[in-house]
Amino acid sequence: MDLTDVGISADRRDDAAPASSPSRSARLRGELKRHPSLAVGGVLATVVVIGAVAGHIAPPHDPLAVNPGLALAPPGPGHWFGTDQFGRDVFSRVVYGIGTDVVIGLVVAALAFAVGSMVGLVSGYLGGWADDVVMRVVDIVMSFPPFLLALAIAVVLGDTVRNVIIGVTIAYVPFIVRLTRSGVLTARGADYVLGARAVGALRSRVMTLHVLPNAMGPALVQATLMAGWAILDVSGLSFLGVGIQPPSPELGVQVAQGAPYITGGQWWISVFPGAAIILAVLAFNFLGDYADDKLRGQGW
Repeated sequence: MDLTDVGISADRRDDAAPASSPSRSARLRGELKRHPSLAVGGVLATVVVIGAVAGHIAPPHDPLAVNPGLALAPPGPGHWFGTDQFGRDVFSRVVYGIGTDVVIGLVVAALAFAVGSMVGLVSGYLGGWADDVVMRVVDIVMSFPPFLLALAIAVVLGDTVRNVIIGVTIAYVPFIVRLTRSGVLTARGADYVLGARAVGALRSRVMTLHVLPNAMGPALVQATLMAGWAILDVSGLSFLGVGIQPPSPELGVQVAQGAPYITGGQWWISVFPGAAIILAVLAFNFLGDYADDKLRGQGW
């Protein structure tokens, strides 16, 4: 065999060799380029998480410490966001409060998704009278605006963190039920479901392992958006005085306490907490938009 044959064989081996897969960083850059909402949402979420963690672990000042001698001090080197009417550091209260609201928002979204997906799964798969009863209850609950329903529940149960979470969760569960049920109605007639039933798989196994994973994509997207909505609703309830109560450094509480001082020029007491609410809500909205793009483009 001459050198030409060797060269041809080598060339063939080179052509047959698979191209190296792109690195993880390259894939991430491509994903960020294709989906700007992921980049914006990721940056905002990172800022929110870092601020929340730092605010709970090592805040610059005690968010509950009162210092009348520094009351209504404007933003400056010692107090980046100024102080409120009691001399409390606004920056420390904001970063602590955003952590509280984000945790509540995530808990609400997780509970609404867990309860709503299970109810929607049972309702859509079983059908019949169970489906009729569930959907009539869902229709009744959804006839009320979510915030007003959460407000009514919080007023009846009392103004505690647990009751606020219960109220907002109940208001959001019907949305997850509808989305999951819709996906289940489509998935239960698929070939893989019919095949699983044909080989004698238990109904519970078919529902949880075959139907639910292929029906909960839209509900997952909705849950991501709900985390931001929950933050807004929890802050709104606290602003109205039926949610988390002072002196807790919750963002809605801070906006309510600072609102009377805006006309006097002390805008920072309520503006900075309000901006933190907007930042957290936007973070989840952009991440929800990215999840929706992925769902529509590639499926789940």
